Amino acid sequence: MDDWQYRPAGDLHLKPGESLRSLQREAGLISSLTQTAWRALVRAYLRGYHRLRIDGAENLPAQAPFVMIGNHTSHLDALVLASAMPWRLRRSVFPIAAGDVFFETPAVALFSAMMLNALPMWRKRCGSHAMQELRDRLLSGPSIYILFPEGTRSRDGSLGRFKPGLGMIVAGSSVPVVPCHLEGAFAASPPGARLPRPLPLRLRIGPPLTFANLSNDRSGWQEIATRLEAAVSALRDSKS
Repeated sequence: MDDWQYRPAGDLHLKPGESLRSLQREAGLISSLTQTAWRALVRAYLRGYHRLRIDGAENLPAQAPFVMIGNHTSHLDALVLASAMPWRLRRSVFPIAAGDVFFETPAVALFSAMMLNALPMWRKRCGSHAMQELRDRLLSGPSIYILFPEGTRSRDGSLGRFKPGLGMIVAGSSVPVVPCHLEGAFAASPPGARLPRPLPLRLRIGPPLTFANLSNDRSGWQEIATRLEAAVSALRDSKS
């Protein structure tokens, strides 16, 4: 049995406003309670209003760390992927959100951190240092990331090309990446829509992939992007 070790919170040295925007943020009692209530509310909303159907939930790994990825057409996407998690894992789930959208103002940053448990990715500062921070947290947390390799929401509902940034987080590691495809989110809540429409959603979850044999360099990152894009495309084209 491992000896118990004291480890201070990663954001202990940060001011409250800085902690909300930090990749080292850790949940306290208040945020844990608010997130539990929020997740229950979201799950009921998705099941009732959108009649959410989830196929392939058995493909989710039994424990962290792992990464869930999928197509990105709507602000509903991260909520749906998070709702597929069993309750015992949900405290470890961190959607990776655009910092310039979800952490730009104090009020929005508070909601994103306290309710969504999101971590910011600043698109204008998305360099190797930020990716290494995310990689370190994923491996040491352990954590579960939800992210969208297209990098932005589709404007027409089609699947865009996957960017290689995810490869910087998982290449050369045994962390599973779970491909998903969400159907119906673009019709229910496309970019620019004020309120979602009560249209059905269907989430398909595919078998996890690992990339321990790929080098943590540009060629490895690009191969990861190509393979994951193909996996999501296959789920999209599945008729089951």
